[in-house]
Amino acid sequence: MRKTVVIVGGGFAGLELIKRIGNSSKYDVILVDANNYNFFPPLIYQVSTGFMEPSAISYPFRKILRNLKNTRFRLGSLIKVVPCENKIILSNGELSYDILVMATGTESSLFGNENIEKNSLPMKTISDALTPRNTILTRLDRATRYHDQEQRKRLLTFVIAGAGPTGVELSGILSEMKNSILKKDYPELSESDLGKIYLIDGQSAVLNTMSKNSQSYTYSKLNELGVEIKLNCLVKDFKEDIVLLSDGTKIESKNLIWAAGVTAKAFNGFSMDIFGTGKRLKTNSFNLVNGYDNIYALGDCALVQGDIAYPEGHPQLAQPAIQQAKNLAFNLERDKSPWTPFNYKDKGSLAIIGRNKAVFDLPKEKFFIKGFIA
Repeated sequence: MRKTVVIVGGGFAGLELIKRIGNSSKYDVILVDANNYNFFPPLIYQVSTGFMEPSAISYPFRKILRNLKNTRFRLGSLIKVVPCENKIILSNGELSYDILVMATGTESSLFGNENIEKNSLPMKTISDALTPRNTILTRLDRATRYHDQEQRKRLLTFVIAGAGPTGVELSGILSEMKNSILKKDYPELSESDLGKIYLIDGQSAVLNTMSKNSQSYTYSKLNELGVEIKLNCLVKDFKEDIVLLSDGTKIESKNLIWAAGVTAKAFNGFSMDIFGTGKRLKTNSFNLVNGYDNIYALGDCALVQGDIAYPEGHPQLAQPAIQQAKNLAFNLERDKSPWTPFNYKDKGSLAIIGRNKAVFDLPKEKFFIKGFIA
């Protein structure tokens, strides 16, 4: 008899696992996701600024799965896991499993600040991206109707919290919009009307996880584009059109875009001691969640222990998720033990700064590419 594998989350990890066991004679696979489509998160910023349509970075799950004979899709949000009964409770029913795979990714971390949660623009999902897109375009048109320059500046000043890849890419593309597109498409606005673009981060460098070369080049190019970068500084509050920073600075703006960190999604039913840093599920080197014999975690929500090179867990990027899924699929298809432990192979990191400007680090900083080629 085939075992039922329930995979919660159709991101990089979930789909990679399905691709490899979706036609297996050993398993019936059910994919569960709160959305009916997969999307490509690295290009969210292009959607949020109107340079790409949502359909360009998304694709329906059912079309992806149509040729996998043992795989089905279930639209629903996970509410609770019941390990003692081998079932999960969804927003629209229940599912039983023999093997449960958590590939639920992350969500924006707003650090419990109600004003930021209420008034800022998050950047995590396609729905999130459409909000800034509509907001930005609406405020641009509204600015053309105002005669008061201070009102215009508040509408056209953007504060981006978080100088990781998303924050860098957003600040770069907004700067290019300001320096070229706005002048052509909004002739009612003068140079003095256009507000500033701020990039804020609590770390000491932009792209903190990348090489010194990448950080230096990125900082320099963003400065050239006119981005005001404030490091070692946090966004503390956002209310009444004022962004308050930890150093006491107050920025008048209606636009706070939040790209300042993520946390894994925690679900009821798990023992609290299995959650590690950032609410990630602690697993052994085979991605088996600690304390369970048939629940696995992959990708951003997994804190794989036992890798000396990554004592704090692997980077929350696409490649660790894909490689973990490949390794788990290989182990699940094996008839014999022992299983193969997960071993992450770093393929490098890339971030786009703007038109013809990017940085690319190969593993261990042995090689660095910048500019148009990157």
